[in-house]
Amino acid sequence: MTKERRSVFIAGGSGYIGLRLIPRLLDRGHEVRALVRPGSERKLPEGCSAVIGNALDEASYARNISPADTFVQLVGVAHPSPAKAAEFRKIDLPAGLGAIAAAKAASIRHFVYVSVAHPAPMMHAYIAVRAGV
Repeated sequence: MTKERRSVFIAGGSGYIGLRLIPRLLDRGHEVRALVRPGSERKLPEGCSAVIGNALDEASYARNISPADTFVQLVGVAHPSPAKAAEFRKIDLPAGLGAIAAAKAASIRHFVYVSVAHPAPMMHAYIAVRAGV
């Protein structure tokens, strides 16, 4: 089986999952660029290129997605709970919808949207926002 080298753009690369995913992608020989807030670029593993921008404003990073063929959307409220309903609507929704729009405009072939696999039924707002995206 031949490994195909990918160019991966990650939104949320300096977060919990991103910091664990990036080294694995790099070890497999993929090119990785990560969207990070100003000042967070130092958190990225060596070999990963930083794209400074705002995940809630697709215009701040959209032109920097290409030449990626894969977009991984990791931006979201940390430690989801029912008490964070307003945060889901304020952060997860615009970040997710903006990522989709930017990925479409960049002709991304593969879009990976990471979410909690099976949130508790009481997480109505979380489920609604994720379904909306």
